Amino acid sequence: MTDHDPTSPTHMPSPAQIREVLTLLPLLAAYFQRARHDMSAEFYEAFRTHGLTARHGAVLGHLLADRSLSVTELSRRMGLSLSTTSELVGDLSRAGWVERREDPADRRRTLVSMMEEHRPAMEEFVARRSAPLLHVLDGLSPRDRQGFVAGLTAWAHEVRDWQGAVP
Repeated sequence: MTDHDPTSPTHMPSPAQIREVLTLLPLLAAYFQRARHDMSAEFYEAFRTHGLTARHGAVLGHLLADRSLSVTELSRRMGLSLSTTSELVGDLSRAGWVERREDPADRRRTLVSMMEEHRPAMEEFVARRSAPLLHVLDGLSPRDRQGFVAGLTAWAHEVRDWQGAVP
């Protein structure tokens, strides 16, 4: 690793980078912590009653975009183990938010779909939560939008794979 490698444990951000991050991260953290306030009463109550978390919501988000996915595909997309994903799907099934069925093309696969009666609540939630990001993206040039999405994607993958500082 070189001194310029940002993944190096010895890499130290500049004072300007530290100030920028210290300004931005609390704003983003507050946004993510307010998610429950953007849920409809029905949506919030279902999550509270059944002990569902943001990870369960992420499963529903994937099922909103793609009406039916295998548990394996959900696991891959979310960067979670197959057993963790199966557990999340089981929780959502017991809460009445998803249904599982055998894939007619391959009986070894289980397909998961969101229950249609819950789709409007999830659509409303996703629209409300994505509005600030979509507004920002609309204001960017195509080149800046591409760079922003590339940076956000890289950051998301880094956060997902990050193990923290290793002594």
